[in-house]
Amino acid sequence: MPDPRRPLRSRNTRWAARASSRLTARGATPNGISIASMGFAGLGALAFWLSAGALPGARAAWLLLGAVMCQMRLLCNLLDGMVAVEGGRAAPDGPFWNEAPDRVSDVLLLAGAGMAAGLPALGWAVAALAVSTAYLRELGRAELGAADYRGPMAKPHRMAALTLGAVLAAVEALVAASAVVLPLALWIIAAGTGATILRRSARILNGMRSR
Repeated sequence: MPDPRRPLRSRNTRWAARASSRLTARGATPNGISIASMGFAGLGALAFWLSAGALPGARAAWLLLGAVMCQMRLLCNLLDGMVAVEGGRAAPDGPFWNEAPDRVSDVLLLAGAGMAAGLPALGWAVAALAVSTAYLRELGRAELGAADYRGPMAKPHRMAALTLGAVLAAVEALVAASAVVLPLALWIIAAGTGATILRRSARILNGMRSR
């Protein structure tokens, strides 16, 4: 059977295989790793929140920590599936823990980034769009038998854009008096996520009409 997981090049790297093997050997469970991803997202959201209104040096440090937490969240998303499949530790309730923490993490990080940018409403709006892409992916799986992981702003793309935006905003905090990078990053994520919603919706509708 084809692998139903999101296609990721990093899954085939040696470092990922070693990390997965070590976690499996130490008794880590996929569900536990998925839950840990929410913890990292929560720390990222806290870092973004603390960056708002902080002095330049502190703001840069908090933004960089937020960026690191975005990547830690993605690392958990990679390793939970590898421990489950390659490590043979899948659990009956694994599908729930594979999906639910991701939605919580999306909301935490994107809403937190909105607070860091001074635009909390934008952060919440982008979070809602992100959750909608996941809903459409699973709706497509239910109706058409296959999940649609395409972007242009699927989860890995959103986190990459947010990570880059946070890093550049940290540099901006140190060298300039402006604070435009993070708002711009959120608007780009919003536009790309909206396009992703339209693209996935079109696929579902076309598939339904052609049955």
